[in-house]
Amino acid sequence: MHRRLLLLGLLRQHKMHGYQLNEFIERDLSFCAEVKRPTAYYLLEKLAEAGYITEEEEERRGGRPPRRIYRITPRGEAYFLELLRENLRTYRRVTFPGDMGIAFIDALPPHEARELLEERYAQMREMLERIQQISGHAGAPRLVIEHHITHLKAELNWLEEVLASLAQEEESAGEA
Repeated sequence: MHRRLLLLGLLRQHKMHGYQLNEFIERDLSFCAEVKRPTAYYLLEKLAEAGYITEEEEERRGGRPPRRIYRITPRGEAYFLELLRENLRTYRRVTFPGDMGIAFIDALPPHEARELLEERYAQMREMLERIQQISGHAGAPRLVIEHHITHLKAELNWLEEVLASLAQEEESAGEA
């Protein structure tokens, strides 16, 4: 549902060809939306079959094959609003795949666990910086960006506490 909502929402803003849609998603929304190119094209085809979008062929340029330009239809607009309302009203529990490692962290010596979590911390800092750079980009969804920044900051704060606790365990083990 959320992928269809994304594609229709982008096409509401203006007509685009598939490459433009995919580039925008990869450049500006990959931090919050996982839509592989084949999935996007498959969904565009299904949306077109259902009458939610239209496809037009653009003139061929150079040796390139013609591109399909997608545009939302009035029926697609109504479907978009239906998906939007459903998405906004529904809470979905968030799961964190990284929690599985945390669940079994005691299987590793504290120094190794700390080193691995420091790598995770560095990756998360990089992601935070990347998302903060997107925030100035026109067309980027401000509230989604703020939501992800808030989550990342909370996760980083929590991870700092875990790292401090592991460092303390290392010290205690060294004193024993």
